[in-house]
Amino acid sequence: MTAMTTVKGETIRLDGELDALADGLTGTLLREGDHDYDRARALWNAMTPRHPAAIVRCTSTDDVREVVRFATDRDLLLAVRGGGHNVAGTAGVDGGIVVDLSDMKDVEVDPDTRRARAGGGATFADLDAATQEHRLATPGGVVSRTGIGGLTLSGGIGWLRRKHGLTCDNLVAATLVAADGTVHQVDEERDPELLWALRGGGGNFGVVTQFTFQLHPVGPELFTAIVIYPADRAEEILGAYRDWTDDLPDEVSSIVECGSVPPEEDIPEELWGTPCLTLGACAATDLARGEELLRPLRDLDDPIADLSGPLPYVELQQLFDADYPDGRRYYWRSLHLPGLTDEVIARTIEWLHSRPSPLTTLDLWHLGGEMSRIGADATAYGDRSAPFLLGIEANWTDPSDDDANLAWTRGCVDAFRGLSTGREYLNFPGFLEEGERTLRAAHGEGNHARLRELKRRLDPNNRFRLHQNIPPGHP
Repeated sequence: MTAMTTVKGETIRLDGELDALADGLTGTLLREGDHDYDRARALWNAMTPRHPAAIVRCTSTDDVREVVRFATDRDLLLAVRGGGHNVAGTAGVDGGIVVDLSDMKDVEVDPDTRRARAGGGATFADLDAATQEHRLATPGGVVSRTGIGGLTLSGGIGWLRRKHGLTCDNLVAATLVAADGTVHQVDEERDPELLWALRGGGGNFGVVTQFTFQLHPVGPELFTAIVIYPADRAEEILGAYRDWTDDLPDEVSSIVECGSVPPEEDIPEELWGTPCLTLGACAATDLARGEELLRPLRDLDDPIADLSGPLPYVELQQLFDADYPDGRRYYWRSLHLPGLTDEVIARTIEWLHSRPSPLTTLDLWHLGGEMSRIGADATAYGDRSAPFLLGIEANWTDPSDDDANLAWTRGCVDAFRGLSTGREYLNFPGFLEEGERTLRAAHGEGNHARLRELKRRLDPNNRFRLHQNIPPGHP
């Protein structure tokens, strides 16, 4: 099938040029009509279908460099796909070129230096499997199928956040292909400013083909609390949870998921799908101390279910995987909260009961600990002082329900905005409709200006703009 695209209002054919590009690659180039094209273009979020002119499954940094040069020379839109697990659909593009890193997922672990090098297409399942062979880990998210690339570049809030910080805090080196095709080796010695930017500044500066992370002793098992309470006790449970988080050691990271009772064998079937609160927590310490630290979550009387116990770290990382399958419809937003006030609790309960989809959750993440001790300008991530994050996760299956779920989510954001710091988490970005205002609030004005200056140096024509875009600064 003929490959066509539109550049500056003009429709052009790319077939011959794409043939020439493919001949020079070690990876595979796909276009519409090829056997694997539809599978390769499909994104995790069914709300974000994309039809690129070509998808290039790169197998090396040299492949990436050639594709970037090709797109730049022809003024083609360029998307980057790592794990592809992105709510806003930025891993695809209509009519442009997708740099697909999913074949670049090798992981090498050096247990002596406690460092791991991972290809830009690796997921946390890939990274965790390799590092846990040595009882080591770097902080990830809470879904193992998440790509390391997108999560790292915009933060990385996971089960180890209070003990070992964000994923981006543990990034110590990277290999990046810039918009002009040059390859940059990035670390504290060779380009500390770019390393600073990659720690939370997003995918604005090029294609990161390799990440190097600092590792920490973790596992192989952590004591994990998973306790489900009925929503009619939400005020009591959330109040008790607030009190419990007031003076916790850094080993403990936790989240309250306000959603629906899952269809688990250990839970009476008549309760499946009813509103509930699920308290999830882990303790990055020995099992006996972990059980003691998490005991208060289990002692609130009459839970629907208590599924707590020791859990291998790799299984903890996979705990929520089944809740976020490919091809579901997703729209997520977030706000940082200065506290779990009575008003926050009341509104959480109100919006829990008004969800148009039983798959939707409001999630209260307890922050603080090690992640909060890093200064607002020490990384591009920005201010870390808020003790809680509200995640608003609208999840549904039927396209006819799109309008109801989008409206509910946006209404929820509006209802909580006045109770928040106004800052959103850039890995829960909706469809990027808030634009640069959200980025300025997330990074802070000083950091944002610094990022714009770096963007001007590395990508003055704003080639990498199909994400939370930072425009180049003015000379």
